[in-house]
Amino acid sequence: MKGGKKTTVKTGPLNIKIYGRGLIRGYIISLLLFLIVAVLITYTSIGENIIPLITSIIMIVGIVFAAIYASVNLRNKGWLHGGIIGLVFILILIGLSKIFIADYSVDRIALYKIGLSMGAGIIGGMLGVNIK
Repeated sequence: MKGGKKTTVKTGPLNIKIYGRGLIRGYIISLLLFLIVAVLITYTSIGENIIPLITSIIMIVGIVFAAIYASVNLRNKGWLHGGIIGLVFILILIGLSKIFIADYSVDRIALYKIGLSMGAGIIGGMLGVNIK
């Protein structure tokens, strides 16, 4: 007999609890990766011109991780749940940017990141459904 207590979460069409847990885990992974990259940039000769690429990669990793978590727990329609996770992930970031950056505006790059986030979420969701 295994020692852990197994909790079951009721899975509905849009389970906000699982989405929230996935998003929190995705943001934590992203934050940890940002801290590691900040240390690397500070103490090595890595140039600051690589920061936009690294931020996009870290964002994708966080979204894929969140989408995998959600779709593993929901067990169906991974592409849909992953796409929703990706969209919510980036919309929260855009909302925080609008709050804390006075002259922030949604431009072509932000729209590109919305599409990239949804694509990463869809891929993560499809991966998560197929993880046994």
